[in-house]
Amino acid sequence: MALPRIRPDEKWSYREYREWPDGERWEIIAGNAYAMSPAPSQRHQDIAGEIFREIATYLLDKPCKVFIAPFDVRLAEEGEENDDVSNVVQPDIVVVCDRKKLDGAGCVGAPDMVAEILSPSTARKDIKEKFLLYERHGVKEYWIVNPEAQIVHVYQLGSDNRYGRPDIYGPDDKLTVGILPELVIDLPLVFRE
Repeated sequence: MALPRIRPDEKWSYREYREWPDGERWEIIAGNAYAMSPAPSQRHQDIAGEIFREIATYLLDKPCKVFIAPFDVRLAEEGEENDDVSNVVQPDIVVVCDRKKLDGAGCVGAPDMVAEILSPSTARKDIKEKFLLYERHGVKEYWIVNPEAQIVHVYQLGSDNRYGRPDIYGPDDKLTVGILPELVIDLPLVFRE
C-alpha cells in the first residue's frame, strides 16, 4: 500500500502514521511527514552500531535501556492524545531511564538521551527541526554526530530548559555521557574505518 500523496498543507498524526506501509520509514514533526529514505550508509550504520554497543554494554543490569532505530518516539504537544500526536521520530540512538515511558510501540515522552548521526538527506532536519523539538520536549542530552567531520556535538538541557553551547568532541577524544557520568564513549572506536 502506497502512502497517500502528501500535500505541503496537510498535517498527519500518529493515527495515520500507524496505517502507513511497514516497508517504508517515516517521521512526523509538527504534523509534517518526512521520508526516512534512502537507507543509511554503511558508515552511518557502523557509527550508530558502535555507539549503541558501548552504551548497551554499560547498561547491562542497569535500569536505563538503549534502543537503535527504527524505534518510535512520540512527543505529544500539550493536550494531544496518543492517536493525535503530531511528533513521531525515529532517532538513531535513544536512552530511556524511566521505563514507564516505554510501551509496546516505543517511547511515549522525552527520552533521557538521543543521538542522531547526520546523513546528507537528514542533516538539516536533525540540526534544526529535531534540535528544537528535543529541546522543547525536555530531552536531557542530544548528540549530533557528524561522520564526515568526525565530531560529536553534545547538548545538555540547562536549568532554563534550553540547550546551551555544545561540548565538541573529535575523533581522538573520549566522551563522558552526561546522563550516565560513569560511561565514557571511546570515539576512536566510533570513528574507526
